[in-house]
Parts: sequence; structure tokens; C-alpha cells
Amino acid sequence: MEIERINENTVKFFISYVDIEDRGFQREEIWYNRERSEQLFWQMMDEVNYQEDFHVDGPLWIQVHALEKGLEIVVTKAQLSKNGDNLEFPIDEDGSTIDIPVDEKVESFLEEKFGKSDSDDADEDFVEENLWIIAGFKDFEDVIQLSHHFHDDTGSEEETLYYYNGKYYLYMEFSQDVLDEHTQEDIISRVFEYGDDSNITIHVLEEYGKKIFDTTTFADIRLHFPVNP
Repeated sequence: MEIERINENTVKFFISYVDIEDRGFQREEIWYNRERSEQLFWQMMDEVNYQEDFHVDGPLWIQVHALEKGLEIVVTKAQLSKNGDNLEFPIDEDGSTIDIPVDEKVESFLEEKFGKSDSDDADEDFVEENLWIIAGFKDFEDVIQLSHHFHDDTGSEEETLYYYNGKYYLYMEFSQDVLDEHTQEDIISRVFEYGDDSNITIHVLEEYGKKIFDTTTFADIRLHFPVNP
């Protein structure tokens, strides 16, 4: 998938039909199967967020162009007007906007193409998320060593290990309520001493990967693979 950051509020990306099928979706599904098309959309948005740090916390203005070899999608975040009465959606480079009262429904790509409904639904989906990472490991032994590197509980919300396409992937999620930013960064840097940063999405791992350890990977590995005396 090709991603281009237009500005602070807008991103454009292209996904080929081949890429769509490689992800396990049929071309017809993205138009006629709501559940499957939503899965594909959030997979794409996860990658956009990961690569471009494009966090969404409200309604979107989404334009879709069906091309010969795939889909070109432009996503723009809405901004609240100065008087607080309207949501402003930029529609071109000269600064022109479409203003929609905040209490009205917002037409979007999900509604027009995927069957998603309105801005209230978008707000529910984009609650502020915890920080998360996905690290890849070529050998399980690296995961064992990492687990013993942390002698005690890391304080993370989740540590789940998957196996997918010949590699192991560790999904870790952190909460600001439990760990401060400095502690999170320290843990993440230590994880990447043993594994590599990965751009694979959690949706792909959940859909196609094999879950090895759930939620408490480090503690489970230390239990099942203790250090030899």
C-alpha cells in the first residue's frame, strides 16, 4: 500500500486489488459485504496511522476513486469551527471547506461504500487509544531471552505473542494511567534490542496468525522456559 501525507489533516493512499486479495479479501467484498469491508478499511487505517502518525479522533471526510488497478483514498480529519457550531471539512488546496452542523450526520466513505453510519459511530471508534507496538522476531529463542530480560512484570496492558509467516510477532500495549511516557519508551527500546519494529497490523495477526501466548507472554515464557541453573 502506498501512502502519501498531504498535510497535517489529510492523507492519501493507494491500495491495489492484488494487495487487497493478498490480505484475504475478495474484490466484490469491499463493496457488498459490510463486515469484511470494514475490516479492510481499519486495516488500512492502522497502517496509515503507524507509518504517518495520523491519529483520528473524530469524523472524517473520505473520498474514494476506483481505478483500474486499485483504490485511491483520500482521508481528511474534520476541524471544529471557531464558533463551535460546525465541523469543517477541507475539500481543496485553496482552503475551501464544507461546513456541517455538529448535530447532523456526516456522510463518509464508510457510509457510502462500506455501509458505516455517522459521526457518532466514528467518535465511538476513535476513542483515545493506548500506545502499542508490534515487534518481529526471527527465532523464538530471542523472545525467550527478552522475557527473561524483564525479571518482573513490565506493567504493560497486554503482551500477546503470535506466529505468522515463519516469524514471531509480539504485540504490546501500554496505558498512560499505569506507566509514564519515559517508562514506556524505556521498555520499548529494550524490546527492540531483541526484535525488530514491524509494520504488520494487529488485524492481520488476529485474522491469520497463530496466537502462542495471550496477554502475559513474558510471565508465561518465564514459567514454561525457566533459566537453566
